[in-house]
Parts: sequence; C-alpha cells; structure tokens
Amino acid sequence: MDSSQADAYLQRIGAERPAVPDAAGLRELHLRHQLAVPFENLSIHLGQDIVLTEPALFEKVVTDRRGGFCYELNGAFGALLRSLGYGVELLAARVYGKDGRVGPPYDHLALRVRTADGETWLADVGFGRHSHFPLRYAERGEQGDPGGVFRIADADADADAHSGSGDLVVVRDGEPQYLLERRPRLLADFEATCWWQRTSPVSHFRTSLICSRLTPEGRATLSGRTLVLTASGTRQERELPDAEAVLAAYRTHFSLDLPREPAVTPPTPPAA
Repeated sequence: MDSSQADAYLQRIGAERPAVPDAAGLRELHLRHQLAVPFENLSIHLGQDIVLTEPALFEKVVTDRRGGFCYELNGAFGALLRSLGYGVELLAARVYGKDGRVGPPYDHLALRVRTADGETWLADVGFGRHSHFPLRYAERGEQGDPGGVFRIADADADADAHSGSGDLVVVRDGEPQYLLERRPRLLADFEATCWWQRTSPVSHFRTSLICSRLTPEGRATLSGRTLVLTASGTRQERELPDAEAVLAAYRTHFSLDLPREPAVTPPTPPAA
C-alpha cells in the first residue's frame, strides 16, 4: 500500500495519519476502523467473489466503501498499519462455538502489532462485537475495554487446549472467544478456509446474513430483515417490511449502497 492509498484509507475511516507509529495512534485507528467499516458477509449472498490479496481488499474496503469479515477487514487493516510504519504479523485462530468446540484451522485472522514505543498488541477489527481498542498481547490479567472485560491466557492453563501447542485463548467477559496461534501466517494461508466459510452448508457465514457496525452510542446490526439498534444501553429491534426498507437501512446505518437485497439461498446439492 503506497502513501496515497494509505491517505485514502485514512479518509475512509475518518482518521489522521499518526505522527509516529505508536500505541496511541494504533488505539485511534483501531476504534475509527470499527466506527466506519462494518463487519458483514453480504458478498457471499450477493454472488460477489472474495479475493484475499491486498489490492483486492483495498478496492473493496476503500474504493467501494464496503465492509467484510475477518480475513478482509484485518487483512486490509494490517496492510494499512504496515504502510504507516507498524510491525504487523497475521495470526490464525479457531473460533469457539456455542457448544464450546473450536472451528476449523484458519477460522479467524487477527493481528499482532508492534509499535515504535516497543509494545506489542493484539489488534482485531474483524470479529464483530469485540474490543474497541487493541489488547496488550503479553498481558495475562484482565484488560478493561468499552466492549467488555478481556483476557489473553495460555491455552494449556485456561482451556481444554484443542491444539495444545502453546496457543492463547482470547476471553471476553469470562467466555472464550477464540484459540489463537502464535506463529505468523501469510494472507494466502487463509484462502482455503475462506472458501469453506463461503461455500460450506455448515458455515454460519453461508447460512446467515449479518451486517454490524460499532457506533458512538452503541451498535447497529442488520441480520436479514431484523434491525437492532443499541444506544446507551437501550436496545431497539424491529422487522423491516420489504426489500426497499432493507436497502434504505443499509444506506442509513452502514453507508452501504447495495445493488439488491442480499438473501440466503440454499446451497447447491452435490451432483449425483
């Protein structure tokens, strides 16, 4: 990502270029990104391809002013941070389901970021409802955040450690969120699981619609035709009546101008 592209990205998220790539600048960029760029899986249900290369991610997030899911959002954000002088490594994670089991390898992408002031952070703008600010990577105690109380723990000491190889568990409000590897990965390493997320009949991304964005007052979420707005602890939920209302909600709450209403379609059965 060159300097002019970085400037366009910063304009997209309403952030200033940090004078130095320090922790304060990272915190601001992390928050601004979540306020501006929604977590969404709409491309899957609009028949649009998802390409995990930095140019393609820049085009989607910045040029087309769209959102995406973890591979896209953290992939693009990582490229921005590198262009601003931060040290960035991509980390693979496996997300915990409601049954306590973890998903497949490369289920999630997060970022390990080193700042000019010698600190190391876990940055994640692609997990939907998560921490507003980056978490201290080496800290093993509780870390307070507007999004909850977080903790990064050694897996062997905190969970049943499905991989058992020195992984970390990211915990939010006492509930494990994902099992995080320490080994750096390449963006291309996530392509196979990204394809699985898009196509598998058991992938929740394939079988559901989600668009969610942090707001200064709370959060806006549109799941199918159900719009949920939270502000100052108050939750409002309503069903939208038709496609026109849905498209208007995408424009109003997420600044997304979509060609048509996204809809979940049953996966094509395998050929006999």
